[in-house]
Amino acid sequence: MKMNPYLMFNGQCEEAFKFYEQCLGGKIEVMMKQSDMPGAEVEKMPPERRDKIMHARLTAGDWVLMGSDTPPEHYEGMKGCYLTLNVDDPAEAERLFNALVENGSVEMPLEPTFWAERFGMLADRFGIKWMVNCEKAEWVREVQAQDQFQTQEQGA
Repeated sequence: MKMNPYLMFNGQCEEAFKFYEQCLGGKIEVMMKQSDMPGAEVEKMPPERRDKIMHARLTAGDWVLMGSDTPPEHYEGMKGCYLTLNVDDPAEAERLFNALVENGSVEMPLEPTFWAERFGMLADRFGIKWMVNCEKAEWVREVQAQDQFQTQEQGA
């Protein structure tokens, strides 16, 4: 099973996905507008909705990011959730953080923590919340060792 985030936008999905393609790499595989729907459904749709995105899909490696524009009366913004980018290189963490935060806002500066070479939180220009994390190798080994110990204790 794979979990893939599906982001909802207030009319900015196309712009956001082009931005994410630049920042994150990967490729936009699908950018379907409401007007691309088959059949008579398009005729029933308000004209201002026809150019909005019905479904977008960006892939890179083994991850997929999907999204669409929601009608303004249903849009609530992103609440209670962050997208997390985990990288191995502090320089890549810096690059990603700086690219995503352009015209957005820093919620926690990208800096060293007890578990990470770099960790930071931001809201991008579209209101999507991100965490950028570059864990310390020794922290990962310590957590894995604790998990293994707890698993052994539970099995005893």
